[in-house]
Amino acid sequence: MCPQSRLSQNVEESLCCPICHARLRRAGESFECVDSSCAAHFPMIDGIPILINERSSVFSIGDFTSHNDTFFGGAEGRLMKTARRFIPKIGKNIRGKSNYARMSKALLEKSPSPRVLVIGGSILGQGMESLANNPAIELVESDVSFGPRTMLICDAHDIPFADESFDGVIVQAVLEHVADPYRCSEEIHRVLKDNGLVYAETPFMQQVHGGRYDFTRFTHLGHRRLFRRFEEIDSGATGGPGMALAWSYRHFVLSFTTSRTLRTALLGLTSLTSFFLKYFDYYLVNRPGSFDASSGYYFMGTKADHVLSDRDLIKLYRGASS
Repeated sequence: MCPQSRLSQNVEESLCCPICHARLRRAGESFECVDSSCAAHFPMIDGIPILINERSSVFSIGDFTSHNDTFFGGAEGRLMKTARRFIPKIGKNIRGKSNYARMSKALLEKSPSPRVLVIGGSILGQGMESLANNPAIELVESDVSFGPRTMLICDAHDIPFADESFDGVIVQAVLEHVADPYRCSEEIHRVLKDNGLVYAETPFMQQVHGGRYDFTRFTHLGHRRLFRRFEEIDSGATGGPGMALAWSYRHFVLSFTTSRTLRTALLGLTSLTSFFLKYFDYYLVNRPGSFDASSGYYFMGTKADHVLSDRDLIKLYRGASS
């Protein structure tokens, strides 16, 4: 369980209405918008605020009050979930651990007690231990599903916090699952303080893994353009061509059947015969070809007051293609 399972008082005071951005106030076991022309009410479930703008989200408040499956909740059967616990994983986040360590250091250089919003934080992301285990860093972990670390339910298209509320924002393996990633990037920019840090990891060469909630993939430059209102600190591949090849092989084999039992068996077979491919990425991840063919990319940057032009964007190409 998350040691910090509820929002602090200071964080609560930064909450705003996801519909109109007016301040929210606590009303028993719910929150209400102080703007009388909006007057929206938002329930709490087991102490977790449900702050969803139903006018623009694919989710409704009722999805959470009724405990409906949202996102991964209903994506696969129990047999498949059990199988995944015992078969070798084909993925390896090569850069996550070191990148989060860098982010922790950079945050603490800016503030002795930084506050960081985690979007998609129902579980601890790969490599995030350096952040989660540092008592000086306050993590505010949000998601569109309940989980062991979920502190509030919200949609990244309408982040329910006042402008300039956070020193950092983390969005790991999330932006492929949102309908409008550019709007989410704008929201991240809005809630960050001046020179605040953003860290994102998003796939490129991966097949659908979020069922109906899976929309978009990004090249390295496409990912950079998504964060065009940020000054780049670093970017690159998180999982390289080896991981991309393993994903393609697995889903090629799985595409032959829709039987859950057979797909579970094939999941084990493809994992046992391809998991070793990810280890090639330790050699490949920094090579030019990886900027064209990786499984996914990361971006770390600071909030800026200017926009990267598309003409300047294409000058940043680092791949091997002509």
